[in-house]
Amino acid sequence: MMKTELWAIILVIIAGVIGAFGPIYLKKGAEKIERKKLMDVFRNRPLIIGILIYAISTVLFIPALKGGDLSVLYPLVALDYVWVVIYSKILLKEKMTAMKWVGIVTIIVGVSFIGFGA
Repeated sequence: MMKTELWAIILVIIAGVIGAFGPIYLKKGAEKIERKKLMDVFRNRPLIIGILIYAISTVLFIPALKGGDLSVLYPLVALDYVWVVIYSKILLKEKMTAMKWVGIVTIIVGVSFIGFGA
């Protein structure tokens, strides 16, 4: 069992903060897709940006894996869901319900338990 380095934790969190923009752009791109013109997917700027954001996030995540236990680092990826909900509220004007807030708190508490257990 190796000690998980702080830099690896920070890198995973940064990758998550950046990567959570991916689904926002995919959603914006999906709204532009018409069934009869599926080939337009390859010219759909928001979709391409979303895919690139996911790629950048993955490239940041990979070196972080060298810095610690996967059982500590990978649960931090769950924080991406928190970022996506926050970005969705701000950028897509989606509504937040009490159950969504309960879910966010549950994710944060769960990730904290895993972190403290390390």
